[in-house]
Amino acid sequence: MITQKALHRARVLAFQEKHGIEATLEAFNIKRRTLFLWKKKQREAGGKIEGLNDKSRAPRRKRKRIWSQDIIAEIKRLRWNHPNLSKEKLYAELKEFCDKNSLVCPKPRTIGRLIIDLGGLRIFPQKISHFGRIKPFKRQKALRKPKDFKAKYPGHCIALDTIEKIIDGKRRYVITFEDLFTRFGFALETTSHASLAAAEFFNLCCKVFPFSFAFMFVLTDNGSEFKKHFSEELKNLHLTYYHTYPKTPKMNAHLERFNR
Repeated sequence: MITQKALHRARVLAFQEKHGIEATLEAFNIKRRTLFLWKKKQREAGGKIEGLNDKSRAPRRKRKRIWSQDIIAEIKRLRWNHPNLSKEKLYAELKEFCDKNSLVCPKPRTIGRLIIDLGGLRIFPQKISHFGRIKPFKRQKALRKPKDFKAKYPGHCIALDTIEKIIDGKRRYVITFEDLFTRFGFALETTSHASLAAAEFFNLCCKVFPFSFAFMFVLTDNGSEFKKHFSEELKNLHLTYYHTYPKTPKMNAHLERFNR
């Protein structure tokens, strides 16, 4: 990845090649040794602009957390007895243990860091086949929308979501659609929460979308209605499918506002 700083330094070096050192020092207000340092970095990188990126300034030797082995053992015991228990709930249990043994109890944030130092202490559910063998759990990686992404034209990125309503004792689902550039929105009520209904709704949106541009990116949450038939439909159309992070509605803020 090429940063903006690296691009600026590359422009300075290009200016120096064309106009000389003295003109460069006066134009960009930098020191001579800085200019030669940038040239050295670029030369060592084989002339690539990536060599002008800032390197990590983190210390090579970092301090290590030193806590009583009794506290570490208690954290391990609690996480084993209560799989994946959060650091806030662990703190309440650990506080009682530390008070009994006259130990200083680490705060929730420190407990979280200790858990990371211990490898995460996470227990994942195991899938067992009908032969009684443990099957490896393969977690599907979801593609996330880039933080700096902005829709540039109609159809560049569209968002979908589902609202659940109970009307007269009956459950109803409203599937909503919005184009992030034009804010064109569309909604449809259905009694089905299946992925087939979402796929049919998406095909309907393609027909009623009033602009000639074809869709390129699709953004949804991680709901089950956007799996199977819906994701297969997007694959058939060769569309890029973005997912929001769990419990993060602000990643789909435009549509969440439309839903209100």
